[in-house]
Amino acid sequence: MKNMSSLIAAAGTFAIPALAHASTLAQAKGGGGNTNTVLIVVGIVAVLFFIVVMFVIGQFLSLYIQALLSNAHVGLFEIVGMRLRKVDIRTVVYSRIRAVKAGMDIPTNALETHYLAGGRVPNVISAMIAAHGAKIELPWDTARAIDLAGRDILDAVQTSVNPKVIDCPAQGGPRSTIDAVAQDGIQLKAKARVTVRTNIRQLVGGATEETIIARVGQGIVSTIGSKSSHKLVLENPDDISRKVLESGLDAGTAFEILSIDIADIDVGDNIGAKLQADQANADKQRFQAEAEKRRAMAMAQEQEYKAEIQKNKALVVLAEAEIPKAMAEAFRKGNFGIMDYYKMKNVQADTNMRSAIAGDGSGKGEGS
Repeated sequence: MKNMSSLIAAAGTFAIPALAHASTLAQAKGGGGNTNTVLIVVGIVAVLFFIVVMFVIGQFLSLYIQALLSNAHVGLFEIVGMRLRKVDIRTVVYSRIRAVKAGMDIPTNALETHYLAGGRVPNVISAMIAAHGAKIELPWDTARAIDLAGRDILDAVQTSVNPKVIDCPAQGGPRSTIDAVAQDGIQLKAKARVTVRTNIRQLVGGATEETIIARVGQGIVSTIGSKSSHKLVLENPDDISRKVLESGLDAGTAFEILSIDIADIDVGDNIGAKLQADQANADKQRFQAEAEKRRAMAMAQEQEYKAEIQKNKALVVLAEAEIPKAMAEAFRKGNFGIMDYYKMKNVQADTNMRSAIAGDGSGKGEGS
Protein backbone atom coordinates (compact mmCIF):
# COMPACT_ATOMS: atom_id res chain seq x y z
CA MET A 1 0.00 0.00 0.00
CA LYS A 2 2.88 2.36 0.70
CA ASN A 3 4.32 1.64 -2.77
CA MET A 4 0.94 2.32 -4.41
CA SER A 5 0.50 5.59 -2.47
CA SER A 6 3.94 6.77 -3.50
CA LEU A 7 3.25 5.90 -7.15
CA ILE A 8 -0.07 7.78 -7.12
CA ALA A 9 1.59 10.77 -5.52
CA ALA A 10 4.35 10.72 -8.15
CA ALA A 11 1.77 10.47 -10.93
CA GLY A 12 -0.06 13.50 -9.53
CA THR A 13 3.23 15.39 -9.26
CA PHE A 14 3.99 14.82 -12.94
CA ALA A 15 0.41 15.29 -14.19
CA ILE A 16 -0.45 18.62 -12.53
CA PRO A 17 2.44 20.62 -14.12
CA ALA A 18 1.53 19.03 -17.45
CA LEU A 19 -2.05 20.25 -17.13
CA ALA A 20 -0.86 23.73 -16.15
CA HIS A 21 1.53 23.86 -19.08
CA ALA A 22 -1.20 22.76 -21.48
CA SER A 23 -3.56 25.43 -20.13
CA THR A 24 -0.88 28.13 -20.47
CA LEU A 25 -0.19 27.20 -24.09
CA ALA A 26 -3.88 27.34 -24.90
CA GLN A 27 -4.26 30.78 -23.38
CA ALA A 28 -1.13 32.03 -25.21
CA LYS A 29 -2.53 30.98 -28.55
CA GLY A 30 -5.85 32.57 -27.70
CA GLY A 31 -7.83 29.59 -28.79
CA GLY A 32 -10.81 30.55 -26.70
CA GLY A 33 -12.72 28.90 -23.90
CA ASN A 34 -13.73 25.76 -25.79
CA THR A 35 -10.17 24.84 -26.60
CA ASN A 36 -9.13 25.29 -22.98
CA THR A 37 -11.98 23.04 -21.84
CA VAL A 38 -11.04 20.29 -24.27
CA LEU A 39 -7.41 20.41 -23.25
CA ILE A 40 -8.33 20.25 -19.56
CA VAL A 41 -10.59 17.21 -20.12
CA VAL A 42 -7.91 15.46 -22.16
CA GLY A 43 -5.36 16.16 -19.47
CA ILE A 44 -7.62 14.84 -16.70
CA VAL A 45 -8.30 11.63 -18.67
CA ALA A 46 -4.59 11.18 -19.27
CA VAL A 47 -3.84 11.65 -15.58
CA LEU A 48 -6.55 9.17 -14.55
CA PHE A 49 -5.32 6.59 -17.07
CA PHE A 50 -1.76 7.03 -15.82
CA ILE A 51 -2.91 6.62 -12.22
CA VAL A 52 -4.86 3.42 -13.03
CA VAL A 53 -1.93 1.94 -14.97
CA MET A 54 0.48 2.74 -12.17
CA PHE A 55 -1.96 1.27 -9.61
CA VAL A 56 -2.25 -2.00 -11.53
CA ILE A 57 1.44 -2.23 -12.20
CA GLY A 58 2.30 -1.28 -8.64
CA GLN A 59 0.06 -4.03 -7.30
CA PHE A 60 1.98 -6.79 -9.09
CA LEU A 61 5.36 -5.18 -9.66
CA SER A 62 6.81 -6.15 -6.29
CA LEU A 63 5.96 -9.86 -6.75
CA TYR A 64 7.27 -9.78 -10.32
CA ILE A 65 10.59 -8.22 -9.24
CA GLN A 66 10.89 -10.60 -6.28
CA ALA A 67 10.42 -13.65 -8.52
CA LEU A 68 12.76 -12.22 -11.13
CA LEU A 69 15.55 -11.61 -8.61
CA SER A 70 15.08 -15.18 -7.26
CA ASN A 71 15.59 -16.69 -10.74
CA ALA A 72 12.00 -17.97 -10.53
CA HIS A 73 10.60 -15.88 -13.37
CA VAL A 74 6.85 -15.31 -13.34
CA GLY A 75 5.50 -13.21 -16.20
CA LEU A 76 3.70 -9.99 -15.39
CA PHE A 77 0.79 -11.00 -17.60
CA GLU A 78 0.70 -14.37 -15.78
CA ILE A 79 0.33 -12.52 -12.49
CA VAL A 80 -2.48 -10.37 -13.90
CA GLY A 81 -4.19 -13.50 -15.30
CA MET A 82 -3.99 -15.24 -11.92
CA ARG A 83 -5.56 -12.21 -10.30
CA LEU A 84 -8.42 -12.30 -12.79
CA ARG A 85 -8.89 -16.03 -12.14
CA LYS A 86 -9.08 -15.30 -8.38
CA VAL A 87 -5.92 -17.20 -7.54
CA ASP A 88 -3.90 -16.31 -4.46
CA ILE A 89 -0.93 -14.75 -6.26
CA ARG A 90 1.37 -14.64 -3.25
CA THR A 91 0.83 -18.33 -2.51
CA VAL A 92 1.70 -19.37 -6.08
CA VAL A 93 4.64 -16.99 -6.51
CA TYR A 94 6.20 -17.74 -3.11
CA SER A 95 5.76 -21.50 -3.68
CA ARG A 96 7.55 -21.25 -7.02
CA ILE A 97 10.36 -19.23 -5.44
CA ARG A 98 10.78 -21.87 -2.69
CA ALA A 99 10.83 -24.67 -5.24
CA VAL A 100 13.42 -22.97 -7.44
CA LYS A 101 15.64 -22.18 -4.47
CA ALA A 102 15.47 -25.86 -3.48
CA GLY A 103 16.61 -26.91 -6.96
CA MET A 104 13.21 -27.85 -8.42
CA ASP A 105 11.77 -25.99 -11.41
CA ILE A 106 7.99 -26.35 -11.11
CA PRO A 107 6.05 -24.35 -13.73
CA THR A 108 3.76 -21.57 -12.56
CA ASN A 109 0.89 -23.06 -14.54
CA ALA A 110 1.21 -26.37 -12.61
CA LEU A 111 1.09 -24.56 -9.28
CA GLU A 112 -1.92 -22.52 -10.36
CA THR A 113 -3.75 -25.61 -11.63
CA HIS A 114 -3.20 -27.43 -8.35
CA TYR A 115 -4.43 -24.42 -6.40
CA LEU A 116 -7.60 -24.20 -8.50
CA ALA A 117 -8.17 -27.95 -7.97
CA GLY A 118 -8.35 -27.36 -4.22
CA GLY A 119 -4.85 -28.55 -3.39
CA ARG A 120 -2.59 -27.29 -0.63
CA VAL A 121 0.23 -25.83 -2.69
CA PRO A 122 2.53 -24.75 0.19
CA ASN A 123 2.16 -28.16 1.85
CA VAL A 124 3.08 -29.97 -1.36
CA ILE A 125 6.10 -27.74 -1.94
CA SER A 126 7.27 -28.27 1.66
CA ALA A 127 6.93 -32.04 1.21
CA MET A 128 8.88 -32.00 -2.07
CA ILE A 129 11.62 -29.90 -0.51
CA ALA A 130 11.89 -32.32 2.42
CA ALA A 131 11.93 -35.32 0.06
CA HIS A 132 14.55 -33.67 -2.15
CA GLY A 133 16.75 -33.03 0.86
CA ALA A 134 16.35 -36.63 2.07
CA LYS A 135 17.12 -38.08 -1.41
CA ILE A 136 13.60 -39.49 -1.71
CA GLU A 137 12.13 -39.56 -5.21
CA LEU A 138 8.90 -37.58 -5.20
CA PRO A 139 7.78 -36.23 -8.61
CA TRP A 140 5.37 -33.33 -8.81
CA ASP A 141 2.56 -35.44 -10.30
CA THR A 142 2.82 -37.99 -7.48
CA ALA A 143 2.87 -35.33 -4.77
CA ARG A 144 -0.07 -33.52 -6.38
CA ALA A 145 -2.11 -36.73 -6.63
CA ILE A 146 -1.44 -37.65 -3.00
CA ASP A 147 -2.48 -34.19 -1.82
CA LEU A 148 -5.68 -34.21 -3.88
CA ALA A 149 -6.48 -37.66 -2.47
CA GLY A 150 -6.73 -36.09 0.97
CA ARG A 151 -3.52 -37.53 2.42
CA ASP A 152 -1.07 -35.34 4.30
CA ILE A 153 1.90 -35.52 1.93
CA LEU A 154 4.18 -33.61 4.28
CA ASP A 155 3.48 -36.02 7.15
CA ALA A 156 4.06 -38.95 4.77
CA VAL A 157 7.49 -37.63 3.78
CA GLN A 158 8.39 -36.97 7.40
CA THR A 159 7.36 -40.53 8.27
CA SER A 160 9.59 -41.80 5.45
CA VAL A 161 12.52 -39.89 6.92
CA ASN A 162 11.69 -40.60 10.55
CA PRO A 163 10.02 -44.06 10.88
CA LYS A 164 6.84 -44.27 12.92
CA VAL A 165 6.10 -46.72 15.75
CA ILE A 166 2.62 -48.30 15.86
CA ASP A 167 1.31 -50.08 18.95
CA CYS A 168 -0.37 -53.41 18.34
CA PRO A 169 -3.09 -53.55 19.52
CA ALA A 170 -3.78 -49.86 19.23
CA GLN A 171 -3.96 -47.84 22.41
CA GLY A 172 -7.51 -47.06 23.42
CA GLY A 173 -8.84 -49.98 21.41
CA PRO A 174 -11.36 -52.59 22.58
CA ARG A 175 -8.56 -54.96 23.70
CA SER A 176 -5.31 -54.16 25.45
CA THR A 177 -3.46 -57.36 24.42
CA ILE A 178 -3.36 -59.88 21.62
CA ASP A 179 -4.64 -63.16 23.08
CA ALA A 180 -3.58 -66.47 21.53
CA VAL A 181 -3.60 -70.11 22.67
CA ALA A 182 -0.75 -72.58 22.15
CA GLN A 183 -1.40 -76.23 21.33
CA ASP A 184 -1.05 -77.22 25.00
CA GLY A 185 -4.07 -75.06 25.83
CA ILE A 186 -2.27 -72.24 27.67
CA GLN A 187 -3.30 -68.70 26.76
CA LEU A 188 -0.64 -66.05 26.09
CA LYS A 189 -1.26 -62.28 26.13
CA ALA A 190 1.15 -60.34 23.90
CA LYS A 191 1.84 -56.73 22.97
CA ALA A 192 3.86 -55.70 19.93
CA ARG A 193 5.38 -52.52 18.53
CA VAL A 194 5.64 -52.17 14.76
CA THR A 195 8.12 -49.74 13.20
CA VAL A 196 6.99 -48.54 9.77
CA ARG A 197 7.85 -45.90 7.23
CA THR A 198 5.67 -44.50 4.48
CA ASN A 199 5.74 -46.13 1.06
CA ILE A 200 5.28 -43.08 -1.18
CA ARG A 201 4.50 -45.16 -4.27
CA GLN A 202 1.54 -46.90 -2.61
CA LEU A 203 0.29 -43.99 -0.54
CA VAL A 204 -2.64 -43.42 -2.89
CA GLY A 205 -4.95 -46.43 -2.62
CA GLY A 206 -2.80 -48.20 -0.02
CA ALA A 207 -4.20 -49.60 3.22
CA THR A 208 -3.83 -47.56 6.42
CA GLU A 209 -2.47 -48.25 9.92
CA GLU A 210 -5.57 -50.21 10.93
CA THR A 211 -4.73 -52.86 8.32
CA ILE A 212 -1.14 -53.13 9.59
CA ILE A 213 -2.40 -53.61 13.17
CA ALA A 214 -4.92 -56.26 12.10
CA ARG A 215 -2.38 -58.20 10.04
CA VAL A 216 0.26 -58.15 12.75
CA GLY A 217 -2.29 -59.36 15.31
CA GLN A 218 -3.35 -62.15 12.97
CA GLY A 219 0.28 -63.20 12.43
CA ILE A 220 0.99 -63.28 16.18
CA VAL A 221 -2.09 -65.41 16.88
CA SER A 222 -1.19 -67.81 14.07
CA THR A 223 2.43 -68.15 15.19
CA ILE A 224 1.57 -68.80 18.84
CA GLY A 225 -1.13 -71.27 17.82
CA SER A 226 1.38 -73.30 15.79
CA LYS A 227 3.63 -73.87 18.82
CA SER A 228 3.28 -77.20 20.63
CA SER A 229 3.87 -75.58 24.02
CA HIS A 230 3.58 -72.08 25.43
CA LYS A 231 7.03 -72.55 26.97
CA LEU A 232 8.59 -72.45 23.51
CA VAL A 233 7.05 -69.04 22.93
CA LEU A 234 8.25 -67.71 26.26
CA GLU A 235 11.76 -69.02 25.60
CA ASN A 236 12.06 -67.48 22.12
CA PRO A 237 9.63 -64.57 21.61
CA ASP A 238 11.83 -63.36 18.75
CA ASP A 239 10.55 -66.31 16.69
CA ILE A 240 7.19 -64.55 16.57
CA SER A 241 8.76 -61.34 15.26
CA ARG A 242 10.78 -63.17 12.63
CA LYS A 243 7.95 -65.31 11.29
CA VAL A 244 5.46 -62.46 11.26
CA LEU A 245 7.94 -60.17 9.51
CA GLU A 246 8.63 -62.85 6.87
CA SER A 247 4.91 -63.08 6.07
CA GLY A 248 4.94 -59.89 3.98
CA LEU A 249 2.21 -58.17 5.96
CA ASP A 250 2.87 -54.76 4.36
CA ALA A 251 1.74 -55.88 0.90
CA GLY A 252 -0.84 -53.50 -0.51
CA THR A 253 -0.45 -51.00 2.31
CA ALA A 254 0.85 -47.45 2.38
CA PHE A 255 3.67 -48.46 4.74
CA GLU A 256 6.81 -50.55 4.75
CA ILE A 257 7.35 -52.60 7.91
CA LEU A 258 10.90 -52.24 9.21
CA SER A 259 10.64 -54.32 12.39
CA ILE A 260 8.16 -56.06 14.68
CA ASP A 261 9.14 -56.22 18.35
CA ILE A 262 7.31 -58.13 21.11
CA ALA A 263 7.04 -55.54 23.87
CA ASP A 264 5.38 -57.79 26.45
CA ILE A 265 4.05 -61.34 26.76
CA ASP A 266 2.24 -62.84 29.77
CA VAL A 267 0.67 -66.21 30.58
CA GLY A 268 -3.11 -66.14 30.75
CA ASP A 269 -5.69 -68.80 31.57
CA ASN A 270 -5.54 -72.55 30.92
CA ILE A 271 -8.00 -72.47 28.09
CA GLY A 272 -7.45 -76.16 27.29
CA ALA A 273 -8.45 -77.27 30.80
CA LYS A 274 -11.53 -75.05 30.71
CA LEU A 275 -12.54 -76.50 27.37
CA GLN A 276 -12.05 -80.05 28.64
CA ALA A 277 -14.11 -79.30 31.76
CA ASP A 278 -16.85 -77.80 29.64
CA GLN A 279 -16.73 -80.83 27.34
CA ALA A 280 -16.92 -83.22 30.30
CA ASN A 281 -19.88 -81.33 31.71
CA ALA A 282 -21.58 -81.43 28.34
CA ASP A 283 -20.92 -85.19 28.07
CA LYS A 284 -22.30 -85.69 31.59
CA GLN A 285 -25.47 -83.88 30.75
CA ARG A 286 -25.78 -85.85 27.53
CA PHE A 287 -25.32 -89.18 29.30
CA GLN A 288 -27.81 -88.16 31.99
CA ALA A 289 -30.30 -87.30 29.31
CA GLU A 290 -29.75 -90.67 27.62
CA ALA A 291 -30.11 -92.53 30.96
CA GLU A 292 -33.30 -90.65 31.72
CA LYS A 293 -34.55 -91.61 28.30
CA ARG A 294 -33.78 -95.30 28.92
CA ARG A 295 -35.44 -95.16 32.37
CA ALA A 296 -38.56 -93.64 30.88
CA MET A 297 -38.60 -96.31 28.20
CA ALA A 298 -38.20 -99.07 30.83
CA MET A 299 -41.03 -97.66 32.92
CA ALA A 300 -43.23 -97.49 29.86
CA GLN A 301 -42.35 -101.08 28.97
CA GLU A 302 -43.10 -102.18 32.55
CA GLN A 303 -46.51 -100.62 32.35
CA GLU A 304 -47.06 -102.41 29.07
CA TYR A 305 -46.12 -105.74 30.68
CA LYS A 306 -48.47 -105.10 33.61
CA ALA A 307 -51.28 -104.36 31.21
CA GLU A 308 -50.47 -107.59 29.34
CA ILE A 309 -50.60 -109.54 32.64
CA GLN A 310 -53.97 -108.10 33.50
CA LYS A 311 -55.16 -108.99 30.04
CA ASN A 312 -53.97 -112.58 30.41
CA LYS A 313 -55.55 -112.83 33.88
CA ALA A 314 -58.83 -111.71 32.41
CA LEU A 315 -58.52 -114.41 29.80
CA VAL A 316 -57.84 -116.98 32.56
CA VAL A 317 -60.92 -115.86 34.48
CA LEU A 318 -62.97 -116.19 31.33
CA ALA A 319 -61.56 -119.65 30.74
CA GLU A 320 -62.29 -120.72 34.37
CA ALA A 321 -65.86 -119.51 33.96
CA GLU A 322 -66.30 -122.15 31.22
CA ILE A 323 -65.33 -125.06 33.53
CA PRO A 324 -68.68 -125.38 35.38
CA LYS A 325 -70.49 -125.23 32.08
CA ALA A 326 -68.29 -127.98 30.69
CA MET A 327 -68.83 -130.15 33.81
CA ALA A 328 -72.59 -129.70 33.61
CA GLU A 329 -72.53 -130.67 29.95
CA ALA A 330 -70.41 -133.73 30.82
CA PHE A 331 -72.92 -134.77 33.52
CA ARG A 332 -75.80 -134.49 31.05
CA LYS A 333 -74.08 -136.58 28.41
CA GLY A 334 -72.89 -139.18 30.91
CA ASN A 335 -69.19 -138.53 30.28
CA PHE A 336 -68.56 -137.47 33.86
CA GLY A 337 -69.91 -139.39 36.87
CA ILE A 338 -70.54 -138.42 40.39
CA MET A 339 -67.61 -140.46 41.68
CA ASP A 340 -65.31 -138.67 39.26
CA TYR A 341 -66.59 -135.40 40.58
CA TYR A 342 -65.81 -136.31 44.21
CA LYS A 343 -62.36 -137.55 43.30
CA MET A 344 -61.68 -134.19 41.68
CA LYS A 345 -62.86 -132.38 44.79
CA ASN A 346 -60.57 -134.51 46.94
CA VAL A 347 -57.61 -133.66 44.76
CA GLN A 348 -58.42 -129.95 45.04
CA ALA A 349 -58.73 -130.16 48.80
CA ASP A 350 -55.42 -132.00 49.02
CA THR A 351 -53.78 -129.30 46.86
CA ASN A 352 -55.16 -126.49 49.03
CA MET A 353 -53.92 -128.19 52.18
CA ARG A 354 -50.41 -128.54 50.82
CA SER A 355 -50.42 -124.89 49.75
CA ALA A 356 -51.51 -123.81 53.22
CA ILE A 357 -48.74 -125.88 54.81
CA ALA A 358 -46.20 -124.30 52.41
CA GLY A 359 -47.30 -120.83 53.54
CA ASP A 360 -49.38 -119.86 50.56
CA GLY A 361 -52.86 -119.45 52.00
CA SER A 362 -54.24 -117.96 48.88
CA GLY A 363 -54.26 -121.16 46.90
CA LYS A 364 -57.69 -122.57 46.11
CA GLY A 365 -58.67 -125.46 43.99
CA GLU A 366 -60.36 -125.06 40.69
CA GLY A 367 -64.11 -124.99 40.87
CA SER A 368 -64.25 -124.13 44.62
